Amino acid sequence: MTREELRNMARQEKEKRSAFPCRLLVCYSSPCLSSGAEAVYKALAAAIQERNLEAEVDIIRTGCVGPCSRGPLVTVCRKGCEDIIYQHVTPEFVVQILEKHVIENKPLEENLLPGDLPFFTKQLKVVLANSATIDPESLESYVSTGGFTALSKVLEEMTPEQVVEEIKKSGLRGRGGGGFPTGLKWDLVRKAKGEKKYIVANGDEGDPGAYMDRTTMESDPFLVLEGMAIAAYAVGADQGYFYVRAEYPLAAERLAKAIKKAEKAEILGNRIFGSSFNFRVDIRLGAGAFVCGEETGLLTSIMGRRGQPYPRPPFPANSGLWGSPTLINNVETFGNIAPIINRGGDWYASIGTEKSKGTKIFALAGEINNTGLIEVPMGITLREIVYEIGGGIPGHAEFKAAQTGGPSGGCIPADYLDTPIDYENLAALGSIMGSGGLVIMNDRSCMVDVARFFMDFCRDESCGKCIPCRVGTSQMLGLLEKICNGSAVMEDLEKLRELAEMVQDTSLCGLGFTSPNPTLSTLRYFREEYETHIRDRKCPVGVCVMSEVPLRELAAELPRRIREGVKL
Repeated sequence: MTREELRNMARQEKEKRSAFPCRLLVCYSSPCLSSGAEAVYKALAAAIQERNLEAEVDIIRTGCVGPCSRGPLVTVCRKGCEDIIYQHVTPEFVVQILEKHVIENKPLEENLLPGDLPFFTKQLKVVLANSATIDPESLESYVSTGGFTALSKVLEEMTPEQVVEEIKKSGLRGRGGGGFPTGLKWDLVRKAKGEKKYIVANGDEGDPGAYMDRTTMESDPFLVLEGMAIAAYAVGADQGYFYVRAEYPLAAERLAKAIKKAEKAEILGNRIFGSSFNFRVDIRLGAGAFVCGEETGLLTSIMGRRGQPYPRPPFPANSGLWGSPTLINNVETFGNIAPIINRGGDWYASIGTEKSKGTKIFALAGEINNTGLIEVPMGITLREIVYEIGGGIPGHAEFKAAQTGGPSGGCIPADYLDTPIDYENLAALGSIMGSGGLVIMNDRSCMVDVARFFMDFCRDESCGKCIPCRVGTSQMLGLLEKICNGSAVMEDLEKLRELAEMVQDTSLCGLGFTSPNPTLSTLRYFREEYETHIRDRKCPVGVCVMSEVPLRELAAELPRRIREGVKL
């Protein structure tokens, strides 16, 4: 395909769209599908066919709209009118939308989701800009939004060095959790010695409550592929691997279709856009091990070995897949590349804070009115996310804490609601950005139980290769369970802290040295809850079930009871 053919494809798709007086967009991402979007789409398609409206109404299955708890979602786009979103749509209600709103131009009052809600207006979408408006399985739909213009631009107008410098100028940092400067990582791989180089997109996402990467892959797979191709050109790679969790079948399916269609259009493969650049992408499915989200564990899994981390150095930039220089970036990181090339590094750097540029996608979950997927500028406060975008805490409960970064993150209390969210501020609070999980907890949550839950997860997900993580997480979980069931003593708190710091300092990989974060942050901000569990043998919010007889008391009384024949 040539650049001119790309422009013609975009023009033809736009003309095709404009021929329809009305377009109906049905959210077809996993959250909406789980609440009945497929039945809604089929009912709508059948109703359009029965009324012979195929030439007047265009129906499109899109990616994620955002407010996932309100699905299924259907957006009505009429020429000359504001777009209107309907929530909690059923197959029966979608027929009413067609008859009243589309045919009679009388919008329904039921189930309306206003587009001027803070949920939408407080966001700034870069990676998710197209997710609610295009067909993720259509190459033409992606191209009509300017898709692959960034790739054609770098191949025709920029050297690999210029591409790397533009990414450096943007200030983009890795969105997988570590926050390493993306341009610097690219430069390291570009300068590394090796006849063969690889690109890897990390789509392994195992944090409880997190689905940012899954949704990005489902909603705009071509965007991520374009970012990978640009990266490959910049560092000198010709082979890419997309590592996707097997639990994400829809994401894997749409990626496979996107790769096949891009290859057929000669946008992937050999001599892309008539240049000497060749690039191919294969998909590898992960078996669901949380540790494979760590880059070295991921690489061993791609190579067909057991997914376990290995010590660094050497780093993947110098010796990764099969000993060759390998660039690994998170899915969201690759999703930022094409917008940066199209609009410039200076534009991207103008968003966010001094050291944390651009936007960040979060999966907003937990005790909050508006759960779903959001993309916000770095530097937004937690208060804005919770009380404006999220719509506050349900019922009469109060905000208690927010946990960022999944099981590797910390819990941030209400005192820090006005802290701007960026890499540095979260680290100072004892948490991490992580890949973007954001779980909100109300005042009915027991923070000791929260720490226990995440430690249980980390203990189960430990690969067992290093002793600090294999044994340390198990011992920490044992102490947390003792506190929750009322059999701990005050000295156990110091043991817990010392053990957490040891695991943090000596573990082999990121799973181990971040697993104590929930425990350490709750000890830091909610120590009185720990002490109440131990001193008063009482859970302040009634979540933990205390044993009837504390084990320490039973042990002390055991000799006397045996002597006196008291029933145990």
